[in-house]
Amino acid sequence: MTNAPTDTTERDREDTDTKAVRVEQRGPVIWIHLARPAAMNALNDAVLDGIEAALHRSLEIGAKSVVITGEGRAFCAGADLKFVQGALADPTSLTSFLERAGSVFRAVETHRLPVIAAVNGLAIAGGLELALACDFVVASASAKLADGHATFGLFPGAGGAVRLPRRIGSARAKLLLFSGQSRTAAELEAWGLVDVVAPDDALEQTAQALAEEIASRSPVGVARMKQVVNEQDTLPIDRALRLELDACQLHLGSEDVAEGLAAFAEHRTPQFPGR
Repeated sequence: MTNAPTDTTERDREDTDTKAVRVEQRGPVIWIHLARPAAMNALNDAVLDGIEAALHRSLEIGAKSVVITGEGRAFCAGADLKFVQGALADPTSLTSFLERAGSVFRAVETHRLPVIAAVNGLAIAGGLELALACDFVVASASAKLADGHATFGLFPGAGGAVRLPRRIGSARAKLLLFSGQSRTAAELEAWGLVDVVAPDDALEQTAQALAEEIASRSPVGVARMKQVVNEQDTLPIDRALRLELDACQLHLGSEDVAEGLAAFAEHRTPQFPGR
């Protein structure tokens, strides 16, 4: 594992700039850059399309982890309010956009690969909802996160009122939802919303190091762990334990388990085939 991105020749950098989203490969990790810095990476159809396409690409090229981040001073400032204001005259289009955002965020949440949000600045409203859909939140020390919908009389429609209380508890979620207040990365680390706070000049290195560490583990095992953790939340304890045991028994027949045990016996680092 390295603590910094690999050089350009090793990372096989293929920047597919689709205007709203830039995709970059760094070794086993796919980086999804929200690339509308002048608009604080506000969400629109192009951003959602770009995220979805990048998730598909990560599987096609055999990546092991995904990182989502923003360019400029914001991770994501939420939905483009100019679009929302214009769409109020056509509620159908606004509903379609919210359903589309919710669908893409759910795809992030259920993606086979681990997904890390590298929050480089402001994450507000839909930006917070996107971060909540990721498996981990790594935030720069100066980052600020907020639900923010209440500030302009709006309502979360892409998971904020559901994922936020599941992440930090109902009372703290209500405080953020009802007030629209922002909190620092350090405050939200104490609340359990942010998992890692990184120095401002080391956010990408910190996220890449975590992504590479996870990428070095059994891809099959990590994917099955993610599925069980995601699904157990709504199950009674007995069914959840059965789900875990079934996944464990299935995993014991994988090539990754055989490789891991062989590596242990031979005192070497395992090279998991991902099968």
